[in-house]
Amino acid sequence: MQEKPYRSFSAHLKQRFGGRVHKISVDAGFSCPNRGATRDRPGCLFCDPQGSGAVGIDRGFPVAEQIERGKEIMTRKYKAGQFLAYFQPFSNTYAPVARLRALYDQALGVEGVVGLAVGTRPDCVPEEVLDLLGEYHRRTYFWLELGLQSRHDRTLDFLRRGHDYACFTKAYAAARARGLRVCVHIILGLPGESRDDMLATADAMARLRIDGIKLHLLHILRGTPLGNLYQQGGIAVLEQEEYVSLVADVIERLPASTLIHRLTGDGPRETLLAPLWSLNKWEVLNAIEQELLRRGTCQGYRDGES
Repeated sequence: MQEKPYRSFSAHLKQRFGGRVHKISVDAGFSCPNRGATRDRPGCLFCDPQGSGAVGIDRGFPVAEQIERGKEIMTRKYKAGQFLAYFQPFSNTYAPVARLRALYDQALGVEGVVGLAVGTRPDCVPEEVLDLLGEYHRRTYFWLELGLQSRHDRTLDFLRRGHDYACFTKAYAAARARGLRVCVHIILGLPGESRDDMLATADAMARLRIDGIKLHLLHILRGTPLGNLYQQGGIAVLEQEEYVSLVADVIERLPASTLIHRLTGDGPRETLLAPLWSLNKWEVLNAIEQELLRRGTCQGYRDGES
């Protein structure tokens, strides 16, 4: 068994680049199909009006300047010297190819940037965009991050995602055909899903043998449609013990080859309605690791690879 009972993305980066690599999130001004060109439509039920991961981003500055500002902070706090530019909020392939190329090249032109990660939706990767991303895969260290959230169409409909699971599998297959590394985002604790439903999503990802995964705890944020439902008493959230046990079950199902990019997240403190225990991120991460150690299991355990 490795140092941790799962294959962490941070350890992978350290091994590949000979030292720590820090992600710097940038907002390149993209929107998404659900938000409209000006980001003024409601979007998915859970979506923060500012977009995922917007906290701390110097939005409004050019991409290169956002990265330089992020580098200054990372260098001061962690003595960092290598960085991944992470196009994070909204759908970062939702633009013409020429604009995408210009923005991605701007990020790669910043000293110390050793690769790119691009977050988007399964319905925002047409063939010409995937061909472009294939170029970056051959040129640099590159990850495509696809937001799936759930493999259940009824859940995707409830969330107002605007795509189904078949759309995801088509996009995933097309990305893999070009050799792209794909990290899939799923959310645990979605309304209407049982434990078995959530584990069915994990099993589907295991069968695909995805390159990477981000596990997100459902956060209820003020100012979102889901937040309004929660305040009306229509939404329940997971307790910490439930989440820890559930994540351990997911990790056991994942092939040992899958890189785990994230096991939980922490919503913006100023807008987080629930669950408030998620603000203790390191406590949650430690509890997940301890649960796997208590069980004597690890990633790949149910896949016969441990």
